[in-house]
Amino acid sequence: MGGISIWQLLIVAAIVILLFGTKKLRNLGSDLGSAVKGFKKAVTEEEKEDKPTESLANKSAAEENAETTKEKDKV
Repeated sequence: MGGISIWQLLIVAAIVILLFGTKKLRNLGSDLGSAVKGFKKAVTEEEKEDKPTESLANKSAAEENAETTKEKDKV
């Protein structure tokens, strides 16, 4: 009840193919695929750029902790 059957999906697909044609749908699919691929590439590049800065921040924080412990040991 209320679910979409396979026949309803096939009818909708046939109407879409008749309206737009297979060539336009193929072009739309390839454009959408290249957009998703570009988005994934941008996200992975951004993550790669963020990782070195995070490690530098962690190193500087570790160095600060080491310096404060050295100062405490002197006192």
